[in-house]
Amino acid sequence: MVAITLPDGSVRSFDKPVSGAQLANHIGPGLAKAALAIRLGGEMRDLATVIDGDAEVSIVTAKDEDALELLRHDAAHVMAEAVKELYPEVQVTIGPAIENGFYYDFSRAQPFVPEDLEKIEKRMMEIVDRNEAITREVWDRAKAIQFFKDQGEHYKAQIIEGIPEGEDVGLYRQGDFIDLCRGPHLPSTGKLGKAFKLMKLAGAYWRGDSNNEMLQRIYGTAWADAKQLKAYLHMLEEAEKRDHRRLGREMDLFHLQDVAVGSVFWHPKGWRFYRTVQNYMRARLEDAGYVEVNTPQMVDRQLWEASGHWEKFRENMFTTDVEDTVLALKPMNCPCHVQIFKQGITSYRDLPIRMAEFGSCHRNEPSGALHGLMRVRAFVQDDAHIFCTEDQITSETQAFCTLLMSVYKDLGFEDVVVQFSDRPPVRAGTDETWDKAEQALRDATEATGLQTELNPGDGAFYGPKLDFVLRDAIGRDWQCGTLQVDFVLPERLDAHYIGEDGAKHRPVMLHRAILGSFERFIGILIENYAGRFPLWLAPLQVVVATITNDADEYGRKVLETLRDAGLRAELDTRNEKINYKVREHSHAKVPVLFVVGGREADEGTVAVRRLGGKNQEILALDEAVARLEAEAAGPLRDGAQYDAN
Repeated sequence: MVAITLPDGSVRSFDKPVSGAQLANHIGPGLAKAALAIRLGGEMRDLATVIDGDAEVSIVTAKDEDALELLRHDAAHVMAEAVKELYPEVQVTIGPAIENGFYYDFSRAQPFVPEDLEKIEKRMMEIVDRNEAITREVWDRAKAIQFFKDQGEHYKAQIIEGIPEGEDVGLYRQGDFIDLCRGPHLPSTGKLGKAFKLMKLAGAYWRGDSNNEMLQRIYGTAWADAKQLKAYLHMLEEAEKRDHRRLGREMDLFHLQDVAVGSVFWHPKGWRFYRTVQNYMRARLEDAGYVEVNTPQMVDRQLWEASGHWEKFRENMFTTDVEDTVLALKPMNCPCHVQIFKQGITSYRDLPIRMAEFGSCHRNEPSGALHGLMRVRAFVQDDAHIFCTEDQITSETQAFCTLLMSVYKDLGFEDVVVQFSDRPPVRAGTDETWDKAEQALRDATEATGLQTELNPGDGAFYGPKLDFVLRDAIGRDWQCGTLQVDFVLPERLDAHYIGEDGAKHRPVMLHRAILGSFERFIGILIENYAGRFPLWLAPLQVVVATITNDADEYGRKVLETLRDAGLRAELDTRNEKINYKVREHSHAKVPVLFVVGGREADEGTVAVRRLGGKNQEILALDEAVARLEAEAAGPLRDGAQYDAN
């Protein structure tokens, strides 16, 4: 007898082994039709898998979240089959599922062109219509190697040669196409559906080694249904419109160029925006009891060796030799903050110490990974470290999470997911230390009332962490904030405080950031708002545009009144038609235009135009300025003040 326990707790008994497909059909014909795979003991398996003993089993359908990876994996195989049918000389290499889609790398003498993608996609649709059965076969290793060599598929043969001798090789057959794969797969190509689209071409070295052949990579996206595909493509269109690099040019905020790869040239408006965000954060931190410090840019390698960062991050650090001493540009601030903590004698009465720095950091990111503001080599972190006792971990975690959520709300983000990351495979500290740190963070998280998702093995090398993932206006997720519990670094760098008992004790170090990299977060803000910032954030809040030169003098008076009220304003007296000026400043995402001509000068009024609005409102100058002054005050609370200018 075989007893199969289903997710609802019910048990189905069979007098002999049964396949996943047979189980689905036994439950009901509707489920059998929708079934894509099974989970056997929590592991995804082919629907053809035979269940020969008592087990917990669930049927996977397109409605299941993890079915997407299965669909995308099969889309890659269907694409490879289509390519081989259209271009038989091509060699297929590796094709995995990835976030939002899939890719496959091909070796071909002639480059693919965008028009080829249309042909391949059309052939993929035909393969889906054929509804070819997808079946798993187990071959002898030597036979598999020889088969692929005979097919001219030398890359596949090379992959199999890496499998230890004596091990069988799993292959999947769909129609005349056979591919090396561990699986699982759909039962047939028809189950894939047609909610996929080929997206772009790229280059990729075989096995990521620049000494190897450059392959051609085709990217695609695949979804459970047409509605999801349409929503994703719409999001991509929105993302292109919101691209911070394009908006940065249109709004004259910043630029990047090869004379300083991975570093940002901030223009006046962009730097004003940067300072607005930074000064807001400074005010919030001061109000929350943080003290601001500043530490050196270049630090002796001995400190990085002592902290463990040299071994972990050496390849990403910029170094220079000075008088037989190796100095490194700091990639993070934490070891330097410990040096400040160690100056003088610290009592338990002084704890917690919340030490913040807008620290300028440098990391030698590969040039291929750089991406506008989102990935740079020179950046500033809103970094802080809280030195506290073990008993203070919970209260400090609660205070930090409250502050972080408040800041995100102020900046326009209210959909936040919290991930709990435990010990990574390579780490510093003993298992006992990690047990203590993980338990302390779990206790603090529960006391704070946070709902978390487990992100196993992704902790920092010195301690477990919480990561805060925010969702933007078009549904994209960004990991920004973090809180990390560290018992290791204070030990390695010999930090201590004097306890109530008069003895030396190690402090706990909480590494924390809210925005993370300022550069990256500003890129996120630009794209979230599509450049249409709320008035308090806008780098340029008002432009006074004159209709005729006769109104220039009044325009200067309006400008002066705006600036006296603390508003960021400019005057446009160019000899251009007013409609041209309106279009130009709207394109640059200026939130408010004050249009003034002879009538406004005589009456002491302004015509107020809002970005995106079709109408204008005539207001007395003082009233218009007072309204904007109140709106531009920003999210001040608990007496915190910041200088946005």
